[in-house]
Amino acid sequence: MMAEKYIALPKGISENTFDAAITAFRNVLGDSAVLVSAKQLAPYIKTMMPVPDADYTLSAALLATTVEQIQKILAICNQYKVPIWTISTGKNLGYGSAAPAERGQVVLDLKRMNKILEVDKDLAYALVEPGVTYKQLHDYIAEHNLGLWLSVPAPSAIAGPTGNTLDRGVGYTPYGEHFMFACGMEVVLANGEVLRTGMGSLPSSNTWQVFKWGYGPYLDGIFTQSNYGIVTKLGFWLMPAPPVYKPFTVQYQNEDDIVDIVETIRPLRIGNVIPNAAVIAHALYDAPTKAKRSDYFTGAGAIPDAAVRKITKDHNLGIWNVYAALYGTQEQVDVNWKIVTQAFGRSGRATILTEKELAGDPTFNYRAEIMRGGMNLVEFALYNWRGGGGSMWFAPVSQARGSETLKQMSLTKQILGKYGLDYSGEFIVGMRDMHHIVDVLYDKTNPEQVKAAYQCFDELLTVFSEKGYGTYRVNPAFMDKVAHTYGPVQRNVHKMLKNALDPNGILAPGKSGIR
Repeated sequence: MMAEKYIALPKGISENTFDAAITAFRNVLGDSAVLVSAKQLAPYIKTMMPVPDADYTLSAALLATTVEQIQKILAICNQYKVPIWTISTGKNLGYGSAAPAERGQVVLDLKRMNKILEVDKDLAYALVEPGVTYKQLHDYIAEHNLGLWLSVPAPSAIAGPTGNTLDRGVGYTPYGEHFMFACGMEVVLANGEVLRTGMGSLPSSNTWQVFKWGYGPYLDGIFTQSNYGIVTKLGFWLMPAPPVYKPFTVQYQNEDDIVDIVETIRPLRIGNVIPNAAVIAHALYDAPTKAKRSDYFTGAGAIPDAAVRKITKDHNLGIWNVYAALYGTQEQVDVNWKIVTQAFGRSGRATILTEKELAGDPTFNYRAEIMRGGMNLVEFALYNWRGGGGSMWFAPVSQARGSETLKQMSLTKQILGKYGLDYSGEFIVGMRDMHHIVDVLYDKTNPEQVKAAYQCFDELLTVFSEKGYGTYRVNPAFMDKVAHTYGPVQRNVHKMLKNALDPNGILAPGKSGIR
């Protein structure tokens, strides 16, 4: 019986056909690199989404180590019409982890492709395979005393630059918009051909990691948040370590202060006075690093505002907490610090704090570390806030206008409250945009909370898209819904590209709603 041999089968594929595919995969990879038992596949199945994990159960996992193996795997997938979902480190925690978009897909796990191929000290770039983690690269740079900084996302130590960049993730240094600083990819296409984008297509080129564009249409973007190819090498730029680094925080005590915060910070960001991807974190986003929810509220529904206010007073937090930094020579930092303190001081509502005042503060130390590309997982104290292992990141984009961010915060808080969930959110400030990151936290062991979390997330997506607020990133349970909000023309173009590049539809069907 199927249940005895495989925990799931790919859609439309018989057991006999899948047997033949598995035998072929083993001929390429060896038996130990083809995983099919429930015990072997368990780490890939667990998600934080409010849906049954069984809905996203894979049929097998393949551990490839070379481009040549991937080419042979794709030939087998094309022959037997087996769908394959690629992961690098599989630590995309708030956006679905390692689970494929549809039940029965084979997961191609590239964590063993973890070579650091090149780090150039003078030109400040790296070229890596997809399994390389930020921690691995960080340690390599330190070991070789290269004087370069990474930009890392929150799960820095366990995630990797390839997966994060391809999902258009962000970090917190001046290089925080990660895809903006990517330069050159190697991609295995569905037919097995190997494409090197940009200058990499030129034989013997030595400018692959220094000039993004190459000649003709720019292709790198179509391999982000898509299923058009498998990226096997990624180049990206690194930041030279500055002589002076000055992290700071600015605290405000009222939720409607978000208007003043954004109006203050926008010209500083556009003018590059504050050069990094600064953060405006709500108290409940930072509170788990210092407090337990159960110490302040144990009743039904969302935590009351009065309890949040008590947390801020007990733990030296603002209702809003701005985290940013200055980088450069001492002269540059001194000049920009004067501009920053004058700008934030005008309203009379801001409290500006530095390392001097916040020495030993765990929240500030975490933020100060990550704004210089340091490694830690402190932010994931969020998962202990409510308990039960349920989490989804809701990620609408906002203009960098105070009025817009106030609308988004108020609307999000209202919808979350309707379902008894807390507002744990932050705004990551780009130049002219803001990523509004909300962690929808719930107890996955509680069926009522699971149902509420699903309905809440669905309503957030519906209401925000109706108001013109697009979501830039989402977990597999809601990829189709988000894709639909962007309209039929874009979806049709995505489908045309898919049909051209992957006519058998083997690469990650359903990724970003593309089939």
